[in-house]
Amino acid sequence: MKRILVFLTLLFVIVSCNNENNAPDVSGISINIKLERFDKDFFSIDSNNVEPGLQQIHSKYPQLTGIFIQNILGLDSASTLAGVKHFLHLNQPVFDSAASVFKNTSQLEQDFKTAYRFVKYYFPDYKLPDIVTIVGPVDALAKLGNELTPDFIGPDFLGISLQFYLGKNYSLYREPFFIDNVAPQYRSRRFSKEYIVPDALKLIVDDLFPDKSSGKSLIDQMIGRGKQWWLLDKFLPGTADSLKTGYTQQQLDWCHQNEGLIWSTIVGNGEINSINPATIQNYIGESPFTQGFSQEYSPGNIGQWIGWQIIKKFAEKNPEMKPGEVMKTDSKKILESAKYKPK
Repeated sequence: MKRILVFLTLLFVIVSCNNENNAPDVSGISINIKLERFDKDFFSIDSNNVEPGLQQIHSKYPQLTGIFIQNILGLDSASTLAGVKHFLHLNQPVFDSAASVFKNTSQLEQDFKTAYRFVKYYFPDYKLPDIVTIVGPVDALAKLGNELTPDFIGPDFLGISLQFYLGKNYSLYREPFFIDNVAPQYRSRRFSKEYIVPDALKLIVDDLFPDKSSGKSLIDQMIGRGKQWWLLDKFLPGTADSLKTGYTQQQLDWCHQNEGLIWSTIVGNGEINSINPATIQNYIGESPFTQGFSQEYSPGNIGQWIGWQIIKKFAEKNPEMKPGEVMKTDSKKILESAKYKPK
């Protein structure tokens, strides 16, 4: 009898946790995408005979090859052959590390399919991109709003730059040049494979609903950016918030414990409607902590986290609204309706 009671208790907890996520059943949605290893194919080119190898690559990846050569490697037609040869020699150790860390990508492909089912559930007309892994230059981080991203989205494909997912203790990430010119350690601690799907889905969120709050007031940008994490939450309901936000668990705990303090400080300082770039950068942007709060426990980009909480309140008060409608709602209306007053 005791065993039955324990089982029922555990079942209740599991069901309760699932209900908290409010995640729909997407198991019946079929996803036909593939994961291709451009990195393996590219580094199989004979560096002493580059041209035929490039022709084969272009034949297999007609859209990606040009983007990789021109936009990622930064080569023009005159410098392509010599530039590719130099790149292959210089980056062979990085590729070897990636080939070891990502020897098998079947689980990664499955994780993408799981996330894609939620995207398809909410936005059935969205054309889901195939996944392509690359190994590019170690300084090829791109910009997404106020955030740096290792990945990029192209015509019909989503590119994953494996050189930025080799594990936080990878030797290259600890070199002074890399820390000073590419990514400080508070950023490179997120260069691990478990961040791949959340990072990539941020691009899909932005592809569906580009953030148009840049240049607007702080509160507009907080809510605009908060919307993106809210939708990411819909696509990755079972994923830890630390992976979606990039915060440590300690930073997340601090935010929840000090939510009222954070909000009252921003409002009390009269910064909520500020358009001052320095003020906005302090609250929305990459940094090890947020000035004005604990250097030990507060995360950077704390404004987006507050914006996310505001959107949650708004969505709770308007359960009849679909995600697409929430994403298109004006920030002023969201703030008024949410009546956000954390303690």
